[in-house]
Amino acid sequence: MSSILTNNGAIVALQTLKNVNASLNKAQAEVATGKSIASAQDNAAIWAISKVMETDQSAFKSIQSSLNVAGATVKTAETGADLVVKYLTDMKILANNAGTDGFEFDKVQTQIEDKMAQITSIVSGTQLNGVNLLSTDGIDGGSTFTVIASLDRTVGSATTTVNSIVVNSVDFEADIVGAAPTPITDQATAETAVGEIEALIDLAINGTAALGSAGARIADQANFVGKLADSLKVGIGSLVDADMEEASARLQALQTQQQLGIQALSIANQAPSAILSLFR
Repeated sequence: MSSILTNNGAIVALQTLKNVNASLNKAQAEVATGKSIASAQDNAAIWAISKVMETDQSAFKSIQSSLNVAGATVKTAETGADLVVKYLTDMKILANNAGTDGFEFDKVQTQIEDKMAQITSIVSGTQLNGVNLLSTDGIDGGSTFTVIASLDRTVGSATTTVNSIVVNSVDFEADIVGAAPTPITDQATAETAVGEIEALIDLAINGTAALGSAGARIADQANFVGKLADSLKVGIGSLVDADMEEASARLQALQTQQQLGIQALSIANQAPSAILSLFR
C-alpha cells in the first residue's frame, strides 16, 4: 500500500543513515585521536581500568626518578668511603714504617694526623642533596636513608602498599673519625697504632661494601620499576588505542555507506511523487 502521509521507505532509510553517521563519527574520532576509548562514554569499565593504570604508570616513572637520585646519593657515599679506605691504608703504611729503627716518629705522626684530617674532611663533605651516609646524623638529623621502591596495588581495590629501601649510615664519623689511632712516639706506640688502624680499615671496607650492595639494589630496583612502567604503558595502549589500519578501512567503508544511504533516502523521498502519475 502506498501512502502520501507515511513513507515507510524514507523512515527506514533515514534510520539507517543516522546509524551510519554515528558509526562514521566514531571512526573519524578514532582516526583523529588514535584511541578507540577516549572517554567513559565509550566504555566505562575499560576507561576506568585504563585510568587506574595511567596513574600507576605515572607513579612508577616518578619512583624511578627518585630511585635514580637515591642511587647517585649512595654512589657518592661509596666514592667517599673508597677514599677513606685509601687514606687509612696510607696511615697503616706510615705506622708500619715507624716500627723500624731510623724513622723520626714526630714526622710520621704529623703525616698520620694530616691523613686523619683529610678523612675527617671527606666524611663531613661527602653528601648529595644534603644526605650524608658517612656521618652519624647526616640524613635529616637521623641515620637511615629511605627511598620508595614500589607501590603494590591490592587486586580489586584502590588500596596500595608502599615498599621502601632503607640504607643505614655507615657512621664513619663515630667509628673512624672519632677513633683516631694512638699517637706514635716510639716503636711500641707504632705497633699499637698499626693494630688500631687495621681495625679502622676493616670498618671502612665493610662500610664501603655495604654501600656498594645498597647501591646495586637501588639500581636494580630502578631498572625494574622502569620496565614495569613501560609494561603498564603497553597495557594501557592495548586497552584504549585504536587499530589504525582497521579504523582507516572502516572509515572508508562507512563513507561509502553514507553516500549510499543518502541516495537511498533521496529515492525513498521521491516515492510519494510517483503517486501523482495515477491521477493523470
